[in-house]
Amino acid sequence: MTPPGLWPRARRHPSFVLGAALTALLVAAALLSYLWTPWPPLEMDMAGKLQGPSAQHWLGTDAFGRDVASLLLVGARASILVGVIAVGIGLVAGTALGLLAAARRGWVEETVMRLADFSLAFPAILSAIMLTAVFGPGITNAIVAIGIYNIPMFARIARGSANAVWAREYVTAARACGKGALAITLQHVLPNISAALIVQSTIRFAVAILAEAALSYLGLGTQPPQPSWGRMLSEAQTLMFQQPLLAVFPGMAIALAVLGLNLLGDGLRDLLDPRLAGTR
Repeated sequence: MTPPGLWPRARRHPSFVLGAALTALLVAAALLSYLWTPWPPLEMDMAGKLQGPSAQHWLGTDAFGRDVASLLLVGARASILVGVIAVGIGLVAGTALGLLAAARRGWVEETVMRLADFSLAFPAILSAIMLTAVFGPGITNAIVAIGIYNIPMFARIARGSANAVWAREYVTAARACGKGALAITLQHVLPNISAALIVQSTIRFAVAILAEAALSYLGLGTQPPQPSWGRMLSEAQTLMFQQPLLAVFPGMAIALAVLGLNLLGDGLRDLLDPRLAGTR
């Protein structure tokens, strides 16, 4: 349930406002790259490589003469793509498992939670390395690895929040009226845990962007010639003394994207928590 006066409070919440602005900037950069970039992102100009920022190339050029500003704009696509799909996998599968565990309890709940604990032993990067060894590197394997890692996170959140809802009086009344577990889950439990899931989705989105950058840095994520912030960092590491700005710009892009989503998640947590509705 949405707390009263959400939007007036949201406009006064500094973390939410700053996080929403940075997140909107990330989305705007990705959308803009489909319509316009300062230069074709894959166009090479070896004669103009490793240039500093100028009126012609706003953020300079890389070791192949490609425009850094254009690469950053297009690289935002990969970050958003990985974040949306990987978080979507975790949200759908993890929430379903968490709701099942809370509704059935007993050995079902124990099995789901132990599987979640087992899954946490394989972080996204380790899972991507294993998938790469079998299927080869690529953004698809990175998405699958990050998505699988998100499932136990959402399962834990959904199960814990759902257990609290199942203990409420109105759920007891619904059961006394003859409603089944599925009907109660869809009509009462899921709507009341949606705020926690939204906040968790925002935070996991930031983690997914960071994981994609790390995997691309290691050569396991987005593959050439598709631009990626992580691979831009990897390519810049050997040129730190020649053109250090090549590492600064993608690093700043990753930091601002992750910061924005974390601030947005913190702001949403405060705004959607009924206990904090009157504190701001």
